[in-house]
Amino acid sequence: MDALEHLKPVVHVAFANPDADSRSMFSRGIAELCRGVRDLGSLNASAKNMHMAYSKAWRIIKSTEDALGMQLLVRDGAHGSTLTPEGLRLLELHDAIEEKLRTEANAMFEGTER
Repeated sequence: MDALEHLKPVVHVAFANPDADSRSMFSRGIAELCRGVRDLGSLNASAKNMHMAYSKAWRIIKSTEDALGMQLLVRDGAHGSTLTPEGLRLLELHDAIEEKLRTEANAMFEGTER
């Protein structure tokens, strides 16, 4: 039995501002929150969908926005939230890059001699 046959590569993409004091970055968790806002129309619904408290989701988004120096969400009080054009573009880039790297990593891994 090949010792590697039960393994798969895992790829994580993150965007960070190297000049920020914070280590917060746009990564998989933030992408999932943003995807929920895009699909469900509010940060609260997105947080609930992830089994996360709204207050925690709010802190994570705010910390990431501060670190990146850009607004990710437009909040409309009781009417929910939407992604800013920059937030939507960052989410799209995150997902596209992660998918491309995942495909390449799988191909490289499967191509290794075992």
